Amino acid sequence: MNHTVLLVDDDPSILSALCRVLHKEPYDILTSASAAEALEILNTRRVDVIVSDEEMPGMHGTVFLHRVRDKYPDTVRFMLTGKATVQTAVDAINSGGIARFFIKPCDGAEIAVAIRQGLQQRELLIYARKLLQKGKKQSRLIEQLEENYPNITKVSRDADGAILVDDWNGDLDQLMNEICGHLSHE
Repeated sequence: MNHTVLLVDDDPSILSALCRVLHKEPYDILTSASAAEALEILNTRRVDVIVSDEEMPGMHGTVFLHRVRDKYPDTVRFMLTGKATVQTAVDAINSGGIARFFIKPCDGAEIAVAIRQGLQQRELLIYARKLLQKGKKQSRLIEQLEENYPNITKVSRDADGAILVDDWNGDLDQLMNEICGHLSHE
């Protein structure tokens, strides 16, 4: 599945230049001339990366990216501006949660690399979140098993570190069915 990149700038020549830079990349490229139009696009399409200008009529890029951060936190966000100030950069980082800040004119190859890196980081964060959820489910399963079969998770070792197996009088078939039932629901 191709990733979708949304370019937001009120200057058509900037949008055109960014499209030219990214035309060989394996992305679906969407463009928007305003933050309001970009928000409409986001309501109808999944977008993985946004590159937004700061100075736009109607809504500044920092305000737009703040809204994106709140509603679509997994979307990678970049700021592009021709009027860079320290305050703009601080606002974009703190409010919009941007991954990178670019000053016009900027190197198109640098933007292309940043998008690739941002997507890789996004995928790793999503994967880490899934692993964390799976770990929490497994932890709950172990707690339930320990509740139903006290000391089942207890491991005893001899002086050499070998695992000692205690006699257990529980119903092994029932235990296996319970474990398999929990695993099949994942």
